[in-house]
Amino acid sequence: MAQVEVTINGRGYTVACEAGQESHLTQLAAMLDSRVTDLAGAVGQLGDARLLVMAGLLLADELEEARGGRGEAPAIREEPPADTHAEAIESLAARLEAIADKLSGA
Repeated sequence: MAQVEVTINGRGYTVACEAGQESHLTQLAAMLDSRVTDLAGAVGQLGDARLLVMAGLLLADELEEARGGRGEAPAIREEPPADTHAEAIESLAARLEAIADKLSGA
């Protein structure tokens, strides 16, 4: 088993992977780091855990949307305007904060 050092939101992580998958894992980590960086720019540094959860949920949402909500192949679509992304991120951040508040009060 191989190990790869990746950086997400300025922090280093050692991640194990199958031999030969190091480059792929590094690319995935770069994609996640890009999302976390975008989120941090839009909503501020909320802490690594929250930013990673939010980025993961955004990526999962995109995957579900790409599958058409039913596991179908992705449809070709135009990229929405950048302000739409910011609005979506802010809306998701607000929803996640509300969930986090409920969980911390439980």
